[in-house]
This record gives sequence, C-alpha cells and structure tokens, in this order.
Amino acid sequence: MKDYASSSLKELAACIARREVSVEMVARAGIAHIEEYEPAVHAWQHFDAAHVIEQARSLDAQPHAGLLYGLPIGVKDLMDTADMPTTYGSPIYSNYRPLLDAACVAGTRSAGAVVMGKTVTTEFATFRPGPTRNPHGAADHTPGGSSSGSAAAVASGMVPAAFGTQTAGSIVRPAAYCGVVGYKPTFGTLSLAGIKSLAPSLDTVGVLTRSVDDAAFFIGALARLPLSSMLSSDAAAPRLRIGICRTAHWDRASVGAREKLEQAARLLERAGAIISDVDLPAPCAGLTDAQIRIMGYEAAAAFASEARTSPDGFSDAFAALLEAGRAIDGPAYVAAQTLAAASRQMVAGVFETVDILLSPSTEGEAPAGLAATGDPIFNRMWSLLGNPCVHVPLGNGPGGMPLGVTLTGPRWSDARALAAAHLLERTFASIN
Repeated sequence: MKDYASSSLKELAACIARREVSVEMVARAGIAHIEEYEPAVHAWQHFDAAHVIEQARSLDAQPHAGLLYGLPIGVKDLMDTADMPTTYGSPIYSNYRPLLDAACVAGTRSAGAVVMGKTVTTEFATFRPGPTRNPHGAADHTPGGSSSGSAAAVASGMVPAAFGTQTAGSIVRPAAYCGVVGYKPTFGTLSLAGIKSLAPSLDTVGVLTRSVDDAAFFIGALARLPLSSMLSSDAAAPRLRIGICRTAHWDRASVGAREKLEQAARLLERAGAIISDVDLPAPCAGLTDAQIRIMGYEAAAAFASEARTSPDGFSDAFAALLEAGRAIDGPAYVAAQTLAAASRQMVAGVFETVDILLSPSTEGEAPAGLAATGDPIFNRMWSLLGNPCVHVPLGNGPGGMPLGVTLTGPRWSDARALAAAHLLERTFASIN
C-alpha cells in the first residue's frame, strides 16, 4: 500500500470493505513503515510484527464486522493489554503481564481493530521522558508527553490513530509538538477501567490522529456517538461564535503561538464565524494551581502501594511529585475541587455567549532536547474543567517546528468542538 502513511481511517476502512486490500495487507504496510522509522523515532515500547500478522489473519478469516474492522491502532503503554506487556513507563512494571485488556482496548478489538503494539509513555503519565523523539526537525526535540509514542507514531505515519490519555496536557501538548490532531473528549466519555490511574478526577482517554474526521470517527465508534457524521457544519458556519480565550497565562505564549492564535481567528472568520475576545470569570485564574494540587493529592493516594513496596523504582521527579502530593491536606484538596465545580458552572455561562473557545495549545514549538517534555501550562485548566478539547495543527512556527491551537467546547458538546475544529482544518488546508 503506497499511500498507507497518508490514508485516513475512513479511507482504509473503505478499501478493506471493498476488498481492495486485506487486513493483512494493511497490517504489513504498517509493519513496513514502523520498521523503517522506528530506529530513529523510538515510538514503541512493545512491537511484535508476528503478533500483528496473527491478529490480521484472524480478522481476514472472519466476517467483516465492526466500525474499526482491520484498522491499525497504537495503544499507549498506560493501558492494560492481555496479549502484550504493560509497563506504565516504569521499571517497577517491566515484567508485568495483565490478565485483561483495558476497557478501551477491548472496545477497539470488539470493533475489529488491529493493535499494532504499545506506544511509549512517560513514567506513570507524568514527567520523566521516555526515549521517543519528535519526528520533525533536524535536531532532537521532545515529542511532548505523556502520550509521547502515540503522537510520534501518528506523526511519522506508523499508524493512523493511537490512544492517548490526558491528566494535565498529555494529549494536546504532544499533538501540538508533533503536528497531529489531538482530541481530549469530555471527561468520562470513555472508561478508565484497566488504565493505570494517576488522578481519577482528571484522567481522560482520547486519541491522536492525522485528521479531525479520524478523531471523531475513532472516538465516536467507541463511545457509540455520531461524532463523525456531525462534522459537516457549512450551514451553521456563518453563525458559529468563536471566543478568543488567551487565558491567564498569555504572558507565557511565544510570538509563534500568538501568531497562530490570530491566524486561526482570521481563518475561522473567513469561513463565516463571528469572532470576539472572551475573558473567563476571575476565579478561573486559579484553576491551574487547583489542577496541580488535585493531581498531586490524588497521585499520592493512587501510588501508595508502590511507595510502600517499590520506592526505589521511582524517578526523582516522580518521587518529588508524590511527596508534594502528600503535603497537600484534605481541606486544600476540597477547596481545589470546590473551585473546579464552581468554575464549571461559570464557564458554562460563558458558552451561552459563544459556541467555542479558541486558545493556545502550548507556549510555543517543541523544545530542543529530550530531557523534558514541555510545560502543560495552557492545558491544565481545560483538563480540570473536563471540557472537550481538539488541537488543530496549523503548520510550523518561526523555528520550523509544528504549532497549532486548541478549540474547546461545552461539556458533552464534543460534536460542536469537533465541527469547529474540522472547519478550521479545512479552511487552513484550502490556503496551503
């Protein structure tokens, strides 16, 4: 398959359905691409070509069934897989073999997908980087984290879609750094069962893909939502109200990030949207600090067992995170959650005046070097609020690395956020 690296999920699905290609042919094309690019990118924690072929042949021998039939996907190594090792990015679990698939992985298998392997995650989805390199740029740049391998695998054409999870900025930030689409659904859209928890009130399952349509198609198939069929928004475009939300961290945005935000606003206005500036209610300025407190407090509780039995297996950075979490008392945690609950109501009021909020995805382009994965400063508040977010890539910034923007919709209005992101994606493509 000469066009494997550029084909969408829907295109691959259509080719398989028309029997133009077999599942095994698609799988072999994916294997060839992984074997070509993996030595430089290091996106995979576990990859077994023979097992991939075994899955594909099994599907070819069955009746065509499931929306994801025959489609190759990557699974973040934070998610349990019964037929593959699961390490959670930690040496503590280097020999761990789960008995069951995570719920979202089981869902993809039931829908007919081929699991190509496990993509690299940072340690327990936090800050210690894995070996993955950003596929863009001549020098080594971080792919972002914690869904590092998933973003890099999609960006380099190894798979058309890969699972990610986000607690702070672990889908949107690597998507932005690697120049792919990142979709964090409304909190709770997909089950967290079988995924190593970091902060249960924040952790969200999402996806990284080549296009907005693919992201909608993939999550829609798993959540039984008609997200993909609702992307055609031309009729509503003249009435789409976009609020430019620079957030309380605007001073951290680079020149390139600011330019991309303005470019996105112009493109959406060109497509018929009504653009205005929006300031979130004043209490929302405290959401980033609240997210940090909640994440630390819940992580300390979630990893109490490992802290007792295997503390030497933690990196210094993760040990410091847990120590900081243990220092947060119950009243401080409750206050942070109370602010989050109140802010959700206030932000819901903002969405009575605009349909979508447009904001930066990152401070700027992917930092050089592999020692860190960048700062999720522009993502933390949205993760805490639980709103659906879609990162749309808009080419490269001044330094030659990818940049883009985030479109955020009201909670449980994922179709609206995806439709706006699709509109921006198509408008950008039309001028390039």
